[in-house]
Amino acid sequence: MSVPLPEFQGEDEEREFWATHDASDYADWSQAQRVVFPNLKPTTKAISLRLPESMLDELRALANQRDVPYQSLIKIFLRERIDMEYGKGLAISERRPTYKTGNR
Repeated sequence: MSVPLPEFQGEDEEREFWATHDASDYADWSQAQRVVFPNLKPTTKAISLRLPESMLDELRALANQRDVPYQSLIKIFLRERIDMEYGKGLAISERRPTYKTGNR
């Protein structure tokens, strides 16, 4: 259970209050909700992946047909497969295509 917050007369009074009090004493965690930030760019990590040259050539050709970088196409293919393995709806290639303008 949380402690009720006092009424502050101004920012200076509130600043002084929080300088000497712990905010966790005033939070009602039973009312907390999980928050999703859909517009945040996920953190990426570079990896080294050895592929047969013929497979890489095929990926580059497919990417060229779709006008996307081949690394992006690899990520799309991996996302589709992961979603299929976890049973998450249609694969990206089965969805209605969307087109993005601008830099690749």
